[in-house]
Amino acid sequence: MKKRIVCLTLAILMCGSQVVSVMADRESDLREEQAWTSQQLDATYARMSALWDQKQQLESQIESLNSDLVNVMVSIQTLESDIASKEAEIEKTQGDLTKAQNAKDKQYGAMKKRIQYLYEKGGNNAWFQMMLNADNLADLLTRAEYTQQMYEQDRESLQKYARTIEEVQKLEDQYEQEKADFETMKEEYEAQQSNLQYQLDVTRANSADCENEIAYAQQQATEYANLLEQQQAEIEQLEAERIAAEEEARRQAEAEAAAAAAAQEAAQNGDNSSEEVQYDEDGNVVSGSSDGSSDYEYDEYGNVIDTDNTVDYNSDANSSDSSSDSSSDSSSASSSSGSGSSVVSYATQFVGNPYVWGGTSLTSGADCSGFVQSVYANFGVSLPRTSYEQQNAGYEVSYADAQPGDLICYGGHVAIYMGNGQIVHASNARDGIKVSDNAAYRTITSVRRLV
Repeated sequence: MKKRIVCLTLAILMCGSQVVSVMADRESDLREEQAWTSQQLDATYARMSALWDQKQQLESQIESLNSDLVNVMVSIQTLESDIASKEAEIEKTQGDLTKAQNAKDKQYGAMKKRIQYLYEKGGNNAWFQMMLNADNLADLLTRAEYTQQMYEQDRESLQKYARTIEEVQKLEDQYEQEKADFETMKEEYEAQQSNLQYQLDVTRANSADCENEIAYAQQQATEYANLLEQQQAEIEQLEAERIAAEEEARRQAEAEAAAAAAAQEAAQNGDNSSEEVQYDEDGNVVSGSSDGSSDYEYDEYGNVIDTDNTVDYNSDANSSDSSSDSSSDSSSASSSSGSGSSVVSYATQFVGNPYVWGGTSLTSGADCSGFVQSVYANFGVSLPRTSYEQQNAGYEVSYADAQPGDLICYGGHVAIYMGNGQIVHASNARDGIKVSDNAAYRTITSVRRLV
């Protein structure tokens, strides 16, 4: 009968264990999926940050290109105004040149006519005829001086017009050269304007692409965040169902054991009722059979002792054992808490030291998992290198039962619990190794107990 009770209890516990095992396997798979999702979310956020930096650089380039383009367009307008002015000056100079040339030609024609008249009237003897026609020497000199002045005036006028024509021509050449220079500068500015416009169009297109990538990354991040929430909710539900299944299996086992024990006791009481009961001198039952044999033995106080050692009716002994177990559990919990406090005390010595990606040095620099690994190595506890692997170290406890020294695991991050909601961890390159007052500042994926 007793074997039957034991077998029945074991069967119920095994069925419950199978259900709990399936739940635990699914929960483990979910935690791995959650770790991967968290890693993807962190990578997406990092990509978004890089894209924002790139977009800001592109916006700065667009602003600079717009400024350069405006300056070039203003320069082109100024050159167009200068070219128009030069064209007006060239046109005026050409008019002055034409007038000077006409005046020169007219003066030259008049001089030719005067010379022709002199020769026609006197030929080679013109001067001789002029002397003969003179009334006196004074008149002769006056005629000669007048003729000489006329020649000099004609020559001076011709020279003056020649200089004027030369100056006007030089001025026209100068204006033409300046106009050509302005037009060349205008062509260069127009080419520069075209190049700036092209760069501006390309940069704007890159900025638009960057903005689209940011929007897509934001959508991915939202999806990963929602997936993390779903996974966390499913993990919590599985954990609650596992605990409920374990409790139900234990309750059923206890109920079945109690029912079987009650049935056995009822059967034994039925058998004893047909037997002759014998008493000792103090009135205690000493035998339930007519042949004087007894199925029970008694201690010195008259309490029944089960000879098969399957049922112990000594309540004082049971109470003593229970007290001993309770004392043992309390001692174990105290020892664990003491070890965790030692870990926390040792870890906080390195607060303020730098954060170094991939580092494991508590003094020169470590990342989050390298910090945890090196701290526990001081206490002889060997841990995996990465935060994702450390999420499977030790055994799982709930955050509500977290003790100093436990590992608080997040997606892609790990810290050491200090108690009172505080953690010590290698946070980031800016803050280094530090103490944070809110352990639940991020979604907690697991709490692991190592000591």
